[in-house]
Amino acid sequence: MNKRLPWLAGGALLGVVTLLAVMIVKPVGVSTQFVILDAIVWDLISPDTIVEMPENAKGYGSENAYLNNGGGKYAANAKNPLNYSFVFVIAMIAGAWLSSLFGGDKATGTRKEMPDVWRKRFGDSKTKRYIATFSAGFFVLFGARLAGGCTSGHMMSGLMQTSLSGYIFTVVAFAVGVPVAILLYRGAGKGELS
Repeated sequence: MNKRLPWLAGGALLGVVTLLAVMIVKPVGVSTQFVILDAIVWDLISPDTIVEMPENAKGYGSENAYLNNGGGKYAANAKNPLNYSFVFVIAMIAGAWLSSLFGGDKATGTRKEMPDVWRKRFGDSKTKRYIATFSAGFFVLFGARLAGGCTSGHMMSGLMQTSLSGYIFTVVAFAVGVPVAILLYRGAGKGELS
């Protein structure tokens, strides 16, 4: 039998870690870092995308208004990506990868390739699962940038700081997410979340 951290303990641990991050460094948020990654790649392809601009607060800027926003903050982060936020995203990816390597049912030595609720509704096709996962990730990231922040920034950090945008984002995310999940997984699992 797979022993997992109880949801209440996991939630409390997440709250403590988020609180420490806010107190020690800054609020947690990750969607902007995908923009920074885009800017890094863009600057590699076209080296004049990000240039030194001493008149900007951060010393860098761009003809691109978005990268030049906030006194060249995004341009500076793309030019020097070894900062807290970018390393945080890399660590999240590494943590997910490690979790996938060491996850599974230790008693039987098995590892699930995909959730049972997915398999019951959509079958065993890995290709279908990868396409659906990539598409969902694309729409979540697109929505996060459209909303000016992601679930980390708006929900975790935003709610902790009693931000109005955090409350609005959370209500809308659940108001959309729950019906979509019900439509997608209707009849699959009958209440099982495995």
